[in-house]
Amino acid sequence: MPNARGSDRARGHDLAARIVDAAIAIAEERGRWSAVRLHDVADRLGVPTAEVLDHFRDLDGAADAWFMRALKAMVGEKPPGFLELPEWRRIELCLLAWFDALAPHRRVTAQMLGGKLHLPHLHHWVPMIFSLSRTVQWLREAAQLSGEYETDKAKREEVGLTAVFLAALLVWTRDDSEGQERTRRFLRRELRPLG
Repeated sequence: MPNARGSDRARGHDLAARIVDAAIAIAEERGRWSAVRLHDVADRLGVPTAEVLDHFRDLDGAADAWFMRALKAMVGEKPPGFLELPEWRRIELCLLAWFDALAPHRRVTAQMLGGKLHLPHLHHWVPMIFSLSRTVQWLREAAQLSGEYETDKAKREEVGLTAVFLAALLVWTRDDSEGQERTRRFLRRELRPLG
């Protein structure tokens, strides 16, 4: 019965996406990500709270799923001629795809990050370091940067891209300019010297 299993997976994926969307909608309504309660998400969706738990252990798991959407946007389809662009421009386009995916809920996204950095939430800090590293590795993949992993060049590149990403993230969380223009200018200025 592969079809039944496949449709169960699709329904589960759909519910997981709906949980994330409902959590973000509640955060927007209440003005704070920290005001979201998963039982309220379940009530809004008309499902038992246990079904929410089937998909997310906690609210941070829903935040991780939100960031996964941005990662998928970053590695998604590229414009024609992408590979002919200089590496710095390909990196810029990939990072902008990540930021653009989150832009409709920038304030709530910034609150998610703040929740992850909240001092009593030390259990979120270590996974966040690994998520950052994975994001930068996927950035290298999405931008189709040359060179093998574990070379000195790749290691330097990873450190540099991590620094640019974190700095751009800080700019982006406070960027209320039209079309995130301030973030775009920042990325251009930081990435162009990389060649």
